[in-house]
Amino acid sequence: MAQLLYRTALVTGATSGFGWAIAHALTTLGIQVTAIGRRAERLAELAELSPLIRPVQLDVTDSKALQQLADSLIGTEFEPQLLVNNAGAALGLSPSHQAELSDWQQMIELNISSLVEVTRLFLPSLVERNYGFIINIGSVAGSYSYPGGNVYGATKAFVAHFSDNLRSDLLGTKVKVCCLEPGLAKTEFSLVRFAGDEARASSVYSGSEPLVAEDIAGIVNWLVSLPPHVNVNSLEVMPVCQAWGPFAVARSEVHGKTS
Repeated sequence: MAQLLYRTALVTGATSGFGWAIAHALTTLGIQVTAIGRRAERLAELAELSPLIRPVQLDVTDSKALQQLADSLIGTEFEPQLLVNNAGAALGLSPSHQAELSDWQQMIELNISSLVEVTRLFLPSLVERNYGFIINIGSVAGSYSYPGGNVYGATKAFVAHFSDNLRSDLLGTKVKVCCLEPGLAKTEFSLVRFAGDEARASSVYSGSEPLVAEDIAGIVNWLVSLPPHVNVNSLEVMPVCQAWGPFAVARSEVHGKTS
């Protein structure tokens, strides 16, 4: 068995999807996981999977609660050596001129502001110890635009560039950073995006074999198990059934066409 590189982790958005699977998978490596999420009942269910999971009910958009969390962990045996910034969401798929401004603001707050805040709260202790790993969960939407992706894609592009800039700032330390960018994945993602419309959410995956949360969790465990001198800067992952498409061209009606 490989030597355990990280003893403690913090995983945000742990009540479903990637976060749930990642938190559970990390415990199979013997890592003590502080699992953050808003839904107490889901956290309780997650904690039943392993005694190495410490559930904390918390909204990552609550700055005061985040500060209290950091104060309660830093300097203790549970201070995270591994930080997985997973919390995030996509809301709506309307074109920009029809999208709800409140959805845009909520995505910016959750996908960008809270990720930045969590990182800033725990980064100084990682640098001080000169040891640690930050894994930010991005998306292929940050690299490839699509109709209706607008602000969601922009927030994930931010995550990618923020991760790159963290690496630049951390050069000379032993703190690693990776942006993990999944493609089509069947989780609660589409159900949240379409406000609980199960039929519409299911149609996203119709006729495809998408990624599942356990696929991403397995990749996280692989990243965590790499030697300390190896840093995967970014990792884009799609199911075989998915690829980037050709350029779109809006064509006007051809005049003078004969039958």
